[in-house]
Amino acid sequence: MVDNQYRDRKILVVDDEERMVRFIRLNLEHDGFRVIEAFNGNQAINKARSNLPDLVLLDVMMPDLDGFEVLRVLREVSSVPVIMLTAKGEEEDRVRGLELGADDYITKPFSPRELVSRVRAVLRRTEVATGTTHGLIQVDERLKIDFDRREVWVDDKLVKLRPTEYRLLYHLVQNAGWVITHDQLLAKVWGYEYRDEPHYVRLYINYLRKKLEEDPTNPKYILTERGIGYRFVDFRRPQPDESKEPVND
Repeated sequence: MVDNQYRDRKILVVDDEERMVRFIRLNLEHDGFRVIEAFNGNQAINKARSNLPDLVLLDVMMPDLDGFEVLRVLREVSSVPVIMLTAKGEEEDRVRGLELGADDYITKPFSPRELVSRVRAVLRRTEVATGTTHGLIQVDERLKIDFDRREVWVDDKLVKLRPTEYRLLYHLVQNAGWVITHDQLLAKVWGYEYRDEPHYVRLYINYLRKKLEEDPTNPKYILTERGIGYRFVDFRRPQPDESKEPVND
């Protein structure tokens, strides 16, 4: 059954093996997605710029520009979700892709069900409730975020964020209202090799709070779920009158 929520979402499929592209196309189109094809790295970059896909499925091993180089170029200009296609489950490829900004990976060979499930899951994680990550996000009168321009405004003043701070904020805001665990944030922002280094998350959460919060010791945007992780306030819903006091790490 086609999931109407994702009907006509554009997926850019990048792989130098035509059989693999055809296999992916058939299964994605069966579930209502629109598919754009690219068979090498340069095609992928050009088609991403001209077609503005909602998600990219990107093979690692390609002859001209490999998937890592393509991902690096994409991340310079776009926050489009990217799922890497890796062979043989090689951990080094997975870690490197996540470090460069990939949102997930699928190990070849994979089943049609796994493919569609991963695509839907990444779209759910990376989209705000309005169905788009584009344009200006006004959290409240103090805080405004524009992920397209990579700009954050507090009290009408542009705030400078370091790349790691920006990526951390991005993943928090894209999942506003949901708790993200320490492990998930480590994997998304730093990479899986940092999974045993939770102090990185606490340190950068504090950095963000100092730059964004009116009172970093009593945060209203980045809330702590003690022993689990962090949650960005769900700015899409009217907020109750301080019914729950946030806990600070």
